[in-house]
Amino acid sequence: MQRFLYTILFVFFTFSGAAQAGGADAARLVSVLAAQPEEMQARYAYRHPRETLEFFGIAPGTVVVEALPGAGWYTKVLLPYLGSEGHLIAADYSLQMYPLFGFFSEERLKDKETWTEDFPAEAKEWGGENGAPVSAFVFGDLPEEMKGRADAVLFIRAMHNLARFEKDGGFLTAALQNAFDILKPGGTVGVVQHMARNEMPDAWASGQFGYLKEAFVIARLEEAGFEFVGASDINFNEKDQPADTDIVWRLPPTLATSRENPELKAQMEAIGESNRMTLKFRKPE
Repeated sequence: MQRFLYTILFVFFTFSGAAQAGGADAARLVSVLAAQPEEMQARYAYRHPRETLEFFGIAPGTVVVEALPGAGWYTKVLLPYLGSEGHLIAADYSLQMYPLFGFFSEERLKDKETWTEDFPAEAKEWGGENGAPVSAFVFGDLPEEMKGRADAVLFIRAMHNLARFEKDGGFLTAALQNAFDILKPGGTVGVVQHMARNEMPDAWASGQFGYLKEAFVIARLEEAGFEFVGASDINFNEKDQPADTDIVWRLPPTLATSRENPELKAQMEAIGESNRMTLKFRKPE
């Protein structure tokens, strides 16, 4: 019954939001996705970028914040899709959060200090002639001039570490506050996140193993002031049935636990990438 109500809400806000954002340009998105390298396209079966961006209502010409862009998997789609009339704002984890991982060298930590300049310079090459311009900030340090600029904020596989280290510095709280502040009224938050089953222990589903529960994510976004619009099953993978000793990085593309074990590696590849929730929220008008 609850999911049915969510679906009704999603339909209502999708149609009202489509008029505001102009709707997703399907032909342009298909063209951009078809132009990506084969190794990237091989992951579409698990990441469903077309369906995901259309579900979130991401349209050319809009301003989109991408949390934790990493090596740019989604960035390389977003830049040519948004086009020169749009804008991409990349958002990285706080500089205070990275040492908590425990595996970043001093050199890599030092590099993070100039990330807000380095990432836009690197990403500029990914959009082609008519790609969207890029700027950047780190969560917890949102520039005043960026507030109220964005049409959408995307947290794609970016929320588990924020939740994992929340107790160490309020990093999830700060990121969600920044998302609220940077969005225009009526703007969208899209979440794609490794999803823990409801019956899994809460301690295991805290983010340290990569997984979060859907109810936890919805509750935190609502506490931050967002309205829950709807959920989609487009990124579900029911083959992913982790035990409470499993980490999400056992699966492709990382295969962290099977690099020296061909039999186990084959088992993980047969599962594919993780089971993921896909949730849409909006900032109230």
